[in-house]
Amino acid sequence: MTGVVQPEVALVAAALATVLLASLWLPGPIRVFLIAQSTYWTLSYVARPVVLLWVRPEPRYGDNLPDPRLASIGYDIGIATVLKPIAVGLWIYAGLIVAYAIWTRSRQGRAPAPARTPIPFAHDPAFIRTLVILYALGTLGRLAAVATGNNGRAGELESPNPIVNLITILATIGAIGLIVYVRTDRTRDTLLIIGALTAGELLWTAAVQSKTPIMGAALAIAVRCAMTGWTRANLAAVLAITAVAVGGFGWLQSLKSTDTAKAEAAEADSAYPAIVHPFLSLLRRFDGLEAATDAYYAGPHSWLTPGQVLLHAVQSLIPTQLLGAEKFRSGAEWAMQVRGQSVDMSQVSVSLAEGNINEGYVLGGYTGVALGVSITFALLLAWSRSLYSRLVALPVFGLALIEVPVLFERGMLGTIETLGKYLQAMVLVWITYLLTAEYRRGSSTGKTRAAQWV
Repeated sequence: MTGVVQPEVALVAAALATVLLASLWLPGPIRVFLIAQSTYWTLSYVARPVVLLWVRPEPRYGDNLPDPRLASIGYDIGIATVLKPIAVGLWIYAGLIVAYAIWTRSRQGRAPAPARTPIPFAHDPAFIRTLVILYALGTLGRLAAVATGNNGRAGELESPNPIVNLITILATIGAIGLIVYVRTDRTRDTLLIIGALTAGELLWTAAVQSKTPIMGAALAIAVRCAMTGWTRANLAAVLAITAVAVGGFGWLQSLKSTDTAKAEAAEADSAYPAIVHPFLSLLRRFDGLEAATDAYYAGPHSWLTPGQVLLHAVQSLIPTQLLGAEKFRSGAEWAMQVRGQSVDMSQVSVSLAEGNINEGYVLGGYTGVALGVSITFALLLAWSRSLYSRLVALPVFGLALIEVPVLFERGMLGTIETLGKYLQAMVLVWITYLLTAEYRRGSSTGKTRAAQWV
């Protein structure tokens, strides 16, 4: 295992451990998100490099874990080099989190212990009914997408049918929203509802071959527990559901694989020690190290100008129908313009997750890295407060960030692009909520009048 422990890997691990420890000082959902971020980035920037440094696998067809670019210059030198911006960015992020944790604790020390923060929409029957309606409509859209072959896949440039895609987003918002906000009189009923919704997201994960839906459901369960209060039972349930989600995803994917694909995967896995076999499929899907390698080969200030970044960010928030032009797709452009500088992408059309630190590095060097992690930190604070808002749009914004992993694996452009897609869904949710509330108000008025006549 010579060379497994490197200064850069150790620096990254220490920064993530600092974020994890600081999160324990913070109350509420933000703690959950920080733990999730630490776990996500550990798999990408610590676990994957450690396996590569340990095994030093030769690049081969069907195995995306080893990167030919790193293997060509040597894993020791390659990983140490590409992780330098990652280490800097994560330590800046850790500093922001620690400073925020200290500020939060000092405020709590000066003020009397507050009651639990109220959650307005958890007790709003109109909002809960809205989520049920959205989930029902979205589920019909999902079934239609699967039946017609319009269910997208992870990494695709665009959805086969934008309208169907918008409808399926409603199911996502409904499922995540109900997991977070639904309240019943009996604990058993609540567990049944959450279990059924999680099972539905697991099936949709297999249908679209993406880890996002089930990971979003697992994160939503943890967020719910953070908002309602942690107990030993809650903690055990979150850990169990997370384990089932990860294991179930791999199991469902294996059912969809052909015998040839399974044989190729087994051959690729044979190059690794048996002890890491259970984690290989997971490590292959956490590919932040590949994006870091893209950024290293492209170099700082090698992609877009500040003016182009601002223009594309503004256009991402405008619906395509109003814009009248094709939007900039950051994931696809990263694949062609950034990865394309070191890998032949002329025959490949795919959308890649670039990561906030990697995007910041190619846009503005270490200044861009600092800006990228600062934007992630600001969005994290906005998200943690949005879930408690009394405005319909803000909780929907919060639910979107639970589902789509933009604060884990996307940069600024990818984050704005994704949120732009959810703006249309926010409008539909708002309209549905107004109609539901009005219908409920009208029904209550009618019952009151009928009672008066009696």
